[in-house]
Amino acid sequence: MCLELTFLDEDNSWKLFCEKAFGREVCPLELEYIGKEIVRKCKGLPLSIVVIGGLLGRSNRTREYWENVGKDLFSILNSGNDEDCLNILSLSYTHLPTHLKPCFLYVGIFPEHHEIRVSRLIKLWVVEGFIKPNKFQDLEEVARGYLNDLIDRNLILEYKLGSNGKIRLCKIHDLLRDLCLKVAQKDKFIRVIKDTTPRDIERERRIVFNERISKEEYHSRSLSGLQSTRTLVIRKDTGPLPSNNILLRVLNVYDNSLSKKIYLSKSIFDQVNLRYLGYNTQLNIYGELPSSISLLWNMQTLIIEGNIFAPSEIWEMRQLRHMGIYRLYLPDPPSSGPILRNLKTLKTVMNFTWSEEVCKRIPNVKKLNIMFHIEGPTIDYCLHNLSLSCKLESLTCLYSISNNLLQKLTFPSSIKKLSLIFCRVNWEDLTVIGSLPNLEVLKLKYDSVRGAVWNPVEGEFLRLKFLLIHYSDLVYWNADHSNFPVLEKLVLKGMEKLEEIPLDIGEIPTLGFVHVNCCSESAAVSAFKIAEEQKNVGNEGLRVRVEFERKEQVDSFWEEVAQSGGERQFP
Repeated sequence: MCLELTFLDEDNSWKLFCEKAFGREVCPLELEYIGKEIVRKCKGLPLSIVVIGGLLGRSNRTREYWENVGKDLFSILNSGNDEDCLNILSLSYTHLPTHLKPCFLYVGIFPEHHEIRVSRLIKLWVVEGFIKPNKFQDLEEVARGYLNDLIDRNLILEYKLGSNGKIRLCKIHDLLRDLCLKVAQKDKFIRVIKDTTPRDIERERRIVFNERISKEEYHSRSLSGLQSTRTLVIRKDTGPLPSNNILLRVLNVYDNSLSKKIYLSKSIFDQVNLRYLGYNTQLNIYGELPSSISLLWNMQTLIIEGNIFAPSEIWEMRQLRHMGIYRLYLPDPPSSGPILRNLKTLKTVMNFTWSEEVCKRIPNVKKLNIMFHIEGPTIDYCLHNLSLSCKLESLTCLYSISNNLLQKLTFPSSIKKLSLIFCRVNWEDLTVIGSLPNLEVLKLKYDSVRGAVWNPVEGEFLRLKFLLIHYSDLVYWNADHSNFPVLEKLVLKGMEKLEEIPLDIGEIPTLGFVHVNCCSESAAVSAFKIAEEQKNVGNEGLRVRVEFERKEQVDSFWEEVAQSGGERQFP
């Protein structure tokens, strides 16, 4: 969704407003007059119209309420200030429900044009205490509801969906970000430092060094004096990190060092009330978490892009909700200790033995990434015990040591998303996966399945919505619409030997998108035939995307399409 400062005429302004305020419904007659007055005051600015439409569409549809909003809008525009658009947008903030206001302002911590990872944003909202718990959802689910509400109000833009259909990336329009920063600074909610460090920075609760400032300017204000700061976003290569700040809850570090190895600074763990630590690097970071990490009683989210060895004390952190580390070397838990009931995310754990005791200690894990590359006659990773993880919904497994993974691993029936990497299992063994009752997303990456022929069994993959096959030696795929009855997206990458995509796949009523990337020419042509066949029977909803690496491959593809009687319909 892209909204630029071009101007709409009166009719198109009203159409855009009605689309955002009522969707497919018609504007009630009693609201039409005041609605058109409100739209007229937006002066044809699409962003203003969209945001006001989102505000009124999510609020009481009564004439009295709309007239009150109209009065607020008219008073803003009659104030004599030339920043009409920003002032109109401020009205949408004024009428936001109280619980959404801090969530909206917080989006201002991200740089302009930034693609915001929703999972990270939600974690930050949770640790900042913006999310109200309820009895029926965990905090992350409630937070996602808040995000959807802000999107429905057109204050945040949906940018990219994940394979599970949920929003993966979002963005915010530059003018709305300006509104965030203007209100946040006025209310002393967030201070974003651009080029010079203000003298009163010590009193700020949340400080963001989003823009690169000079090291001299950075050093002119010692971070050790930020004793009131609760949130700090900072670049490590600009200067030293803060220490002994007892109020600091959130620390997001962006380390742009270009050295070959970056070692984790122990001073980071001096912040006793830290709830969120994000250490983001361009290169791998190396280090050990200190045993004193268990003293961070409030730590909820730990994200480090690096190779990290954890101490046994990690098993004492009862409040921990998310641990996302590039490669995490985890010790066995002590024989006695607390159950980490809050832990939802654990990744990526290296060469770890999943004993029955381990699975019992983390009973509520929903997302788990595991990796194995060490084998031996006496090594048993006890992967059958993963069946005890009855809350597990997403599992990613990189298993590069043998081809008998599915004989060792037992899946819990709760699995909704499964990614296999370098696993080298056989196609006929996928019946174990196909029988999972809740599986919706399956990703088979980098030679995870071997063999020239795949004959799926009817009655399996009954709930599968997304299928990705990435680099496989598959030649013959003998399937029809009954094998994947509710499939919505099919993605094939690097399938150089695949003869064709089964044409009957196009008969799946839910199928909306087929993506063929760097596959054999015959597979690409079959995808095109599926699209044409479906278009001929009136199915306009199926989209097919074909990609090649080289231009000569594209030319050859179109020649083959022409020879088979097809017509070039897209570049």
